[in-house]
Amino acid sequence: MNAIRTIALVTIALFYIQATPPSKPAAEGIEFFQGTWEEALEKAEKEHKMIFLDAYAAWCGPCKLLKRNVFSDPTVGEFFNENFINMAIDMEKGIGPKIASNYSVRAYPTLIFVNGDGSTVKQVVGYHNSDQLIELGKNALIP
Repeated sequence: MNAIRTIALVTIALFYIQATPPSKPAAEGIEFFQGTWEEALEKAEKEHKMIFLDAYAAWCGPCKLLKRNVFSDPTVGEFFNENFINMAIDMEKGIGPKIASNYSVRAYPTLIFVNGDGSTVKQVVGYHNSDQLIELGKNALIP
């Protein structure tokens, strides 16, 4: 009877361990806003922040490198999450073509800093490493 009780307890413990999701790790890298473009503009106005827009294309190699190597950097995330409403939009899907047209996006990646009223503060094209991206963000914040 003790063996059956032990097996039952071990089975329950193993099930509990597997069924319990791991605790959410601390945020690493840039946290991208998941709402609409209009919601991002409203949020930027309300919080008195700019939008940092990663205008990308799914097939773009440098865009993938930015996402993997730079946007995931905790130091970059700390700076951008504190200072901007961050958005990443595929310029070839959904609202992307309209945004691409509005901001004259012709190459990928295009990184755009936008005021809450939709006006462009700064726009650059190409891959930037972590230090360069933070410096770019700091420059965008200068009135």
